Amino acid sequence: MFFVAFLICKRFIPWFGSLPGDIEIRKENLYVAIPIVSCLLLSIVLSVLASIVRRF
Repeated sequence: MFFVAFLICKRFIPWFGSLPGDIEIRKENLYVAIPIVSCLLLSIVLSVLASIVRRF
């Protein structure tokens, strides 16, 4: 589920996964992306939005 969400975000939000603090490992036949900072930022934004929605 996380992988699918990452692919969707990467397609519609081009900077997602390439912020400072995100880890990318590229080798000949291997590509591993660990978007730590992007996920933290997305979590904060979604938490703020959920908090605003709950108040109204």
